[in-house]
Amino acid sequence: MTEAHLPPTGRVEVVEPQRAARLVERVARDTEDPRAHAERLLIVLDIDGTVLLEDESLSPGVVEAVEHAHRAGHQVMIATGRSWESTRGVLRVLGIAPEFVVCSNGAVVLRCEDADELRYERWHIETFDASEVLAHLHQHLHDARYLVELPDGERLYTEYLDDWNLFEARRVEFEELSAHPVCRVVVVAPEQASEDFLDLVERIGLHQVSYAVGWTAWLDIAPLGVDKSTGLERVSAALGIDPAHVLVIGDGRNDVGMFRWARENGGRAVAMAQGPKEVREAAGEVTASVEQGGVAEVLRQL
Repeated sequence: MTEAHLPPTGRVEVVEPQRAARLVERVARDTEDPRAHAERLLIVLDIDGTVLLEDESLSPGVVEAVEHAHRAGHQVMIATGRSWESTRGVLRVLGIAPEFVVCSNGAVVLRCEDADELRYERWHIETFDASEVLAHLHQHLHDARYLVELPDGERLYTEYLDDWNLFEARRVEFEELSAHPVCRVVVVAPEQASEDFLDLVERIGLHQVSYAVGWTAWLDIAPLGVDKSTGLERVSAALGIDPAHVLVIGDGRNDVGMFRWARENGGRAVAMAQGPKEVREAAGEVTASVEQGGVAEVLRQL
């Protein structure tokens, strides 16, 4: 899920620099593909279910494949539903410091200030008044857990949930969640079956916002018209990169917007094999599952 906590180690084996360099060189040699694209790409990776498995371990071969893509001259960045607080550690484990990172399903775009320290500034922020949607949801989901992200990155939540990274987050009463404009609302109903939850959300009709339902009873809400694609569109313009040279990889319903944006502009969209049917159909290609190293499979061909 989008607020899952990444342990400081990322569960990655620490290797000596010399050994790591030899490994990368061997991977680069062994994965050379005569079908590889000549153009330099902006590669955009989702995190949960794409780079990370459910238990927070890395998808097989993803670190080496990202390094291989860099050696081939491509740029690799992240577009995630996670807040910045739970994204920074993933960048560290992957060994990347992209110029831009899209967080909070496109509502927050950060720009790198110091690559060595992984220090980023909040470059573009979208907010909305969540009072009406929160009140509407609370009428139907009394036992749900709620979390909001404020424009400065502070997160407020109503009840503890194991799946959430609550480092420096603050517990508040439900009424305080809507006291200020927010970038994002997360709603989790642990007692709801995923299909029942999806049906309920569709019946409620959240027309004044953008939203995506996760694998479980998990709802991500963003400002109307905002999703990962809107963040990526800003990034590609700032970098001067033609969207036709963008490759996006993801697995969830919150990736469908960036899949469509990439494909409509001549780019590539790849879905992970374990993604829901509608997600796979929205992408132009499907790779192996996250457990089978689907990202590495795609990047090794570049």
